[in-house]
Amino acid sequence: MSNPQTTQNQTYHAILEALNHLINVVAKLRSPDGGCPWDLAQTPQTLIPYIIEEAYEVVHALRSEDQKAIVEELGDLLLQVVLQAQIAKDYGHFSLQEVAEGITEKLIRRHPHVFSDVTVENSEEVRQNWERIKAEEKGETQEMAQLLSRKLDRYHRTLPPLMASSKISVKAAKAGFEWENVEGVWDKFSEELTEFKESLETDDKSHQQAELGDLLFTIINLARWYDLDASEALSGTNERFIQRLSKMEKIADRPLNDYALEDLEKLWQQAKKQLNQ
Repeated sequence: MSNPQTTQNQTYHAILEALNHLINVVAKLRSPDGGCPWDLAQTPQTLIPYIIEEAYEVVHALRSEDQKAIVEELGDLLLQVVLQAQIAKDYGHFSLQEVAEGITEKLIRRHPHVFSDVTVENSEEVRQNWERIKAEEKGETQEMAQLLSRKLDRYHRTLPPLMASSKISVKAAKAGFEWENVEGVWDKFSEELTEFKESLETDDKSHQQAELGDLLFTIINLARWYDLDASEALSGTNERFIQRLSKMEKIADRPLNDYALEDLEKLWQQAKKQLNQ
């Protein structure tokens, strides 16, 4: 019978060996001596779009529950972490070791009920402790950390705009920034739509952008009132559009850009009908 401790140690060793191999591969790619020109040309800033893209691909894989895809996409996201750390090391800023040590220390510090003698009754107390410790780390008082503007600014700075708006809408509503009924939201939608249309009659792009943003934010508030997820809704629309376009390409006997608009509409309706069957 195998020893559980021995098996666990072997597993840890295999994981560390795999991680070390990845680190060495990335270091080789970044090496001025025989490395990859593309990898050598990257900076922390040029890799930002890839971090966002890979994170979303992980989310997509998780939703699909395709275990093979999850493994692949988590690997791609892990690559971005290792690559960022390698570039920082090349610049003499920090290393992957500091990244790992930092998050480990943070987890231990913010879970005193696990790693110390603090007692909690439920997950809400865990959350409260987390927020208190986090505020202390940042040199904030609990009163400062609880300011609504600080919370909303954090969403604005760290989340994609649509997701940030949804969270801002929920938090603001809980704080009292709310309509008495859904009719008030619809009135606001009509008001913002009118203002957006009026802005399009001007040459002021910044004003047009502002009015478009106001309109989108109102739509997100409508979604909240009807208990709908704006991000999920838009993601579904994107997926349906691509599916219909793919079906059109299968139906068509030539490239789509060779068709007149009215013929494209017929193909669109045909594709939509087939997909709905």
